[in-house]
Amino acid sequence: MCLGIPAKIVEIYDEGGLKMAKVDFGGVYRETCLAYVPEAEVGDYVMVHVGFAINVIDEQAARESLETLLEAGLIDEKTADHLMPD
Repeated sequence: MCLGIPAKIVEIYDEGGLKMAKVDFGGVYRETCLAYVPEAEVGDYVMVHVGFAINVIDEQAARESLETLLEAGLIDEKTADHLMPD
């Protein structure tokens, strides 16, 4: 089973020939590789799995994914509130 968490791209840059991004997980920022989603742009939401963006999603899909993770007990209410798109 793979677990992807939605995040918002806040910055895109090149690192050693790889398209990379700084993504926002509700105030927690991480470096993410965009090699699998070269069409991604700043402001897009992406599904992130082990440091790789694996899909570009819209804000509604990001919200629904977080609600599903909450319902499944994989994240708690506080984490869900922190990660929810504005």
